[in-house]
Amino acid sequence: MTDLHLPLDRSAGRLAAQIAAGFRAAVRSGRLTAGTRLPSSRDLARDLDVSRGVVVTAYEQLTAEGFLIARRGDGTRIAPLARPDEEAAPPSRPPAASRPVEPPPEPEVLYDLSLGRPDLSAFPRERWIAAARAALRTLPHDALAYPDPAGVPDLRAELASYLGRVRAALADADRTVIMSGVAHGLSAVLGLLRADGHTTLAVEDPASVRQLPMLAAAGVRLVRIPVDGEGIDVAALARTQARAVLVTPAHQYPTGVVLSPARRAELIAWARDADGVILEDDYDAEFRYDRDPVGCLQGVEPDRVVLLGSVSKSLAPALRLGWAVAPQPLAERLREHRAYTDHGAPVLEQYALTEFLRGGGYDRHLRTMRRRYRARRDALVGALTENLPGARIHGVSAGIHLYVELPGGCDEDAVVDRAARSGVAVEGARGMWSPRRADEAPPALVLGYAGLTEPRLVKAAQLLGQAVAHGDGG
Repeated sequence: MTDLHLPLDRSAGRLAAQIAAGFRAAVRSGRLTAGTRLPSSRDLARDLDVSRGVVVTAYEQLTAEGFLIARRGDGTRIAPLARPDEEAAPPSRPPAASRPVEPPPEPEVLYDLSLGRPDLSAFPRERWIAAARAALRTLPHDALAYPDPAGVPDLRAELASYLGRVRAALADADRTVIMSGVAHGLSAVLGLLRADGHTTLAVEDPASVRQLPMLAAAGVRLVRIPVDGEGIDVAALARTQARAVLVTPAHQYPTGVVLSPARRAELIAWARDADGVILEDDYDAEFRYDRDPVGCLQGVEPDRVVLLGSVSKSLAPALRLGWAVAPQPLAERLREHRAYTDHGAPVLEQYALTEFLRGGGYDRHLRTMRRRYRARRDALVGALTENLPGARIHGVSAGIHLYVELPGGCDEDAVVDRAARSGVAVEGARGMWSPRRADEAPPALVLGYAGLTEPRLVKAAQLLGQAVAHGDGG
């Protein structure tokens, strides 16, 4: 078989022994690793142009030697104990006196409250498979060619309809461009805006520490605009030279503040007066629990707002499917950008999502997840209220994380460290604020709750309470 690189010298005879020797050499060199599945004896005989009995003899010899293992229903594989011969011997340990002091092992994470991670175990595998099969059954052969760089037209139409219905967006297929997530959309849009002379981007303060380096890498200067209880301070924005701003109005990251009606009006007025562009990251908009959804800014001013969203939190980040709903001229330039850089997104996933939207599977999944996340939020809020008296909890009305201001006098870093030693992974909020505001911000934790069940969230809150009490001498 040419893929296995098993050369045969037919004039030398003993073909079974040659095949066996070729496999041994491939294992010993590391080219074939433990667990690799081999072709059936019939397929390998056909590829090598030998009789099947020759291959069976070679396989039997290698199995007897321990190089191969064969199980009914699983075929023939390289045995788990087969190892390359070239592994270096472990270095001898120096005497104890000269041995460097090894750092203590990282504490085991028993309760992961880190941010931005949905419940990946809830991915609707069966419904997604059904949607993919339904799409493939009707997919014309021509659809497997290079795609429209803006994305599959059917998906753009379905997304536009969904966003209009659920987010009050003013969207259509021509304004919608499929991107590989929000980060990809932001990077592409910023590149185009920079070409238009937008050298400065205003961002919220606090903001995601993971997102800021990506924004800076797009070649724009970042200016931080304070966020208060009503959202971004538009008056402070107007005092800068920025004509582009990135906001998370549905559920500000990380504080959870919803942009107030007055600030929404001020922000739209700023964009009109300054000839500005608003980049609306529709973060956590799918998950709202205690109040009616707030329509997106794009639906109010579609010619000055770029709406960015994805299925990373609603389904799974691994899908790498997102969208940008942009003013018509910018949408066309985004399409050209994709044509020149990567020829567009993978097609089969786009058709599967199209079918998932069209068949109602996406709506059903979101309803299920809203109920699940609301129950988890309620459990965590209740347990925090009981175990962290004096803490102030923000952002409860939406999303999959909480912003928790710690009681006065707490050392944020020390609480994070003590929580980690007890098995609870949490993130402090100080690094999300600009340096000039970090000293003024109360110590706080940002807790993601989507990935843990209610009993585990309660236990995590109890351990957090102990971490805080220990710092107070309790």
